[in-house]
Amino acid sequence: MRIDNTRRPAAAAGVGSYQKAGKTAAAAPTRRAADGASVLGIPQGELTPKVQEAITQLMAEVDSLRQELEQSMSRIEYLEELADQDTLAPVANRRTFVRELSRNLSYAERYGTPSSVIYLDLNGLKQLNDGKGHAAGDAAILKVAKILAANVRESDIVGRLGGDEFGIMLSHADENAARGKAEFLVKTIADDPLEWEGEEIRLDVAFGVHTIRGGGDAGAALEAADKAMYANKAGSRTEPA
Repeated sequence: MRIDNTRRPAAAAGVGSYQKAGKTAAAAPTRRAADGASVLGIPQGELTPKVQEAITQLMAEVDSLRQELEQSMSRIEYLEELADQDTLAPVANRRTFVRELSRNLSYAERYGTPSSVIYLDLNGLKQLNDGKGHAAGDAAILKVAKILAANVRESDIVGRLGGDEFGIMLSHADENAARGKAEFLVKTIADDPLEWEGEEIRLDVAFGVHTIRGGGDAGAALEAADKAMYANKAGSRTEPA
């Protein structure tokens, strides 16, 4: 049988590569143990094989704990986001909105800058739920929330305060600026009807504005904006919700 010597160099090279890789892999725990020993302050002369093994296991456990901690922190951040967000719409829930409004009022009191609250109510939601079903009503709420969130500054806060009620906190905004923003949002919502089962449903929103110039209570500010909204409703021809 003739032996093909042309294959030997390749085979030898393969063995050499394997041996080299094996040495590299074997050296990794040693380097790891040496690094751990350096961190722990263990003299090089005391770095016996058993000590190296113990340090390597210890470093592996530390890495595992670090990964678990990172996963836990990510989980906590995710849960915090869920706790702050409305269950239906991609905006803040009432608790979060009130908390952020209180912070903004404290800032306004400290620096003397005006802040405004816009209170909005989606008219006709009950009729929509009764006529088209609650899925259509949820779609209307979601659409309004998305329009509001897409048309405010990053410094502003949009929250869902109740079933068909929304709030917007505008920092550094006086009454004229807030009213102008509210009128723009109402028009934007009206000009973008909800498409539901092949039908276009026009959405109508009423609003009220309350401006704070330093200090105050978040609950009182919301109540004042709510009253302004109902006053606007009473003074218009809009069908009550």
